[in-house]
This record gives sequence, C-alpha cells and structure tokens, in this order.
Amino acid sequence: MIRKLLTQLKYLLEQRDVEVNVRDKWDSTPLYYACLCGHEELVLYLLANGARCEANTFDGERCLYGALSDPIRRALRDYKQVTASCRRRDYYDDFLQRLLEQGIHSDVVFVVHGKPFRVHRCVLGARSAYFANMLDTKWKGKSVVVLRHPLINPVAFGALLQYLYTVVSKPGTCVKVLTIEPPPADPRLREDMALLADCALPPELRGDLWELPFPCPDGFNSCPDVCFRVAGCSFLCHKAFFCGRSDYFRALLDDHFRESEEPETSGGPPAITLHGISPDIFTHVLYYVYSDHTELSPEAAYDVLSIADMYLLPGLKRLCGRSLAQVLDEDSVVGVWRVAKLFRLARLEDQCTEYMAKVIEKLVEREDFVEAVKEEAAAVAARQETDSIPLVDDIRFHVASTVQTYSAIEEAQQRLRALEDLLVSIGLDC
Repeated sequence: MIRKLLTQLKYLLEQRDVEVNVRDKWDSTPLYYACLCGHEELVLYLLANGARCEANTFDGERCLYGALSDPIRRALRDYKQVTASCRRRDYYDDFLQRLLEQGIHSDVVFVVHGKPFRVHRCVLGARSAYFANMLDTKWKGKSVVVLRHPLINPVAFGALLQYLYTVVSKPGTCVKVLTIEPPPADPRLREDMALLADCALPPELRGDLWELPFPCPDGFNSCPDVCFRVAGCSFLCHKAFFCGRSDYFRALLDDHFRESEEPETSGGPPAITLHGISPDIFTHVLYYVYSDHTELSPEAAYDVLSIADMYLLPGLKRLCGRSLAQVLDEDSVVGVWRVAKLFRLARLEDQCTEYMAKVIEKLVEREDFVEAVKEEAAAVAARQETDSIPLVDDIRFHVASTVQTYSAIEEAQQRLRALEDLLVSIGLDC
C-alpha cells in the first residue's frame, strides 16, 4: 500500500509537476497527512523534495504535533529545507539503471568467466579513458569481449559497470581489485554523458555553443547507431538514450511511426529526418536526452517547450518552465500563465498566480488580465452565481498566504478589494 502511494506521489511531483506544498480546504499539506498517518517513507520523500516544515511555524508545529511515530518526529526535527535549486529528480538515474540492467540497444557483450554483461560502448567510452582506448583499438569492431584475467571476477566487474552507469556501487562490492583503470574519484556523471552530445553535434554547429571543448577527445569514438537529419544538419546519436528517455522516439525508432528513413551512406548509421524543428532547438533536446540538462534562455524556452511536449519529454518541459519563471513581470505574467496552462506546467502556473497576487492592483487595469479572467469564468461548465473562477481563487489564496502582520492584513485587503471591484465591473462577482 505504501509503495503504491509513494509511486503515485512521485508521479504527481515529478511528472505532473504538482506543487509539493499544495493545501486543501482544511489548510493541510501532503506532509501533514503523511505525518498524521505514520507513513515514514512518504514523509522522508516529501522532505527531500522541498516540503516545508520549519520549526516555530504553523506547518512545522502542526506536523510535529500530529506525527504518529518517533522516527517521523526525529526526521522532522532534523529537517533542513531543500530549495528548488538543489532538489534532485530520480528519473535520469533510474533510466541509466535500466539501461545497465536491461541492456537495451546494447552493442557489445563482455563475458567474464562465463557470465555475460550487455553494455553500451558510448557509455563506457564517455566514462572511462581506458575503455575508450580499448574499444577503439584492441576491442574495436568486436561484439563480444571475453575477459579471463584471474583478478577480474563477475561480481567485481558488475560493480564497476554499476559505478560507470550510475556512480553507485552495490554494498559489499569493491572495484579496486580490477586491473582495469577505474573512473576518477569525482566522475561528474552528467558532464561525462554530455560528452556524447558534444560528439553528436554536426560540425557546422560546433565551436560557439557555450564554448564547449570541440572536437571530441582523441581516441574517443562514440559509436552512434542512428542519424537524425534536422534541416540539413546530421546529428549522430544513440538509440539507447533516445528510446530510453522518450516514448515518442521509442515509437519512432522501433518502426511504429517512423517519419522518414534513408538508407545508410558511406557505412554510417541509418538516417531519420525530423520535421518541424530547427537544429538549434534540437540541440537543446540532444543535451537534455544525454545529460538531463540544457542551458535555456527564456527566449528559447517557448520554442523548446512545444517540441518537448511533442517529443514526450516532461523533464525538459519543467526546465523550460523554470526558465520562464525567472522573467515574470507585469507585461509577461498573463502570457506565461496561459503557456503554463496549455502545457500543463502546474508549478509554473502557480508561480504566475503568486506573482499576479503581488501586483494585482496594476493587473486589474490590463486588458489581457481581464480577458484571462473572462475566459476562465466561461470555461466553468454551467457556471452558477456561486461558482468560483479558478484563476481568481488561486490569486485570492496567494494574497491571503502573505498575511503575517497587521500591516500585511491591510495591504491584502486592498489587493482583494481591487480584484473584487474588477469582478463586479465585468459582471463576474462571486
């Protein structure tokens, strides 16, 4: 039961981007209910993902008082706030773990004293200079590599692969007994994987993009197995990453909805043409697929967002949302709010309404805001006089949540009055 709840919670926070500190009509948060029901695993997950529980606050004292067990109380007392900048998503690491365990689209098998390991040349080459050299020399072109050295046993080799793919070795294993050169102490997993994106870029796009070190390091052959043609540019990529990160590309590359395929030329990988996207925008997709990150300007975020939605990349959509949230002002907030609703970015939508609450006295004079309120009201099916308008409700909530002192009460009342006056003036008072 708890495992099912945790799975549902992860889906809401990490896929649907629901605000972790959302409140219900009883002013209760998910953390409060998890404490009240004694679900320690849920409490720890919520705290690790930004749930607020500071000491001497309403939320903190309420959770501590309602906690069902001592371990939960200790977790609350040891609480240290997790900010958005340091909050860590698990889906990228889960993807790499599946890549190792299932060997999806693997292109080489290591046989260690009879035990096979299906792996990917591109990952081993990006993570280890030793593997990069051996795969390009002694093991070049081999689909099966047999290791018989007495110091290399299957358990230790498996631990090394676990380290190369995820940086986490299983308890009770040690990689130091291997004669193979281990990766550096601080491997910077995502940066190493971004090297694969560096090498996938066509020559005409290299050099001036974030000043990355081009060309690819000597002796490193990323062994691409698919070529994406985008407006005449060729990106040499790996099916394992694109199929593992996106259901769209899984369907495309598994032959269900292939847009366009061209035969291999000059011994290269098969080519697939992608339409409706520019090379610059695809470059952002490329870096996100390989490293779970891309540098996004707010100007580019709009175009990347629509492509991320089409390619079924919710994490990239969240990155776009974070970029857009940095430039909210009176002129842009309504437009960004519309984009957030269109692409189901719940957190960005909440950030927009929070900003609206701060400047509501100015917004009520803007035509775009008035139109947004009217559209929200019209969207409520069979709206009655007592029905509420979602946008208005969200703004009211954020206005009320800022009240902490007597002077703040007066200011909040002025903001609410401005909003109510607008509703009366357009015949939507509720």
